[in-house]
Amino acid sequence: MKNLFEPATVAEVKARLDTVTPGSVRQWGKMTAPQALAHMARGMEMATGERRKPRMLIGRVLGGIIKPLALGNDQPMKRNSPTTPDLVVADEHDLEQERAGLHQLIDRFVAAGPAGCSTHPHPFFGTMTPQQWSILMYKHLDHHLRQFGA
Repeated sequence: MKNLFEPATVAEVKARLDTVTPGSVRQWGKMTAPQALAHMARGMEMATGERRKPRMLIGRVLGGIIKPLALGNDQPMKRNSPTTPDLVVADEHDLEQERAGLHQLIDRFVAAGPAGCSTHPHPFFGTMTPQQWSILMYKHLDHHLRQFGA
């Protein structure tokens, strides 16, 4: 499975990220391209432990059941997949600033390796191994890059 601990996968994601423009048209959802990049950065911050959110009640009930289904295969995330409300970005952002920040977050995640992954539970999935964080972060980035045709 693709994950952000694979150098070729990281290079692919960053190259795709560089193709997103302010005028990139979304294929689904409500976010603009700059908002999506800010949203992706918030997800990366959760993976590194820089952003910590409490467990969601529904995650406590269903997260352990859905986690292996979501992370146990190469299937991309489905369009309009739900997100934790704390990761929703509604205000406007500068695309180039968001792109640069996201590149830095990806680089930090990769450089830190498994030891740099958060030990704080994911709000929905709960306890995550570094490998699971790496798979989830790839799938999340891929999901939003596909959303904007990248």
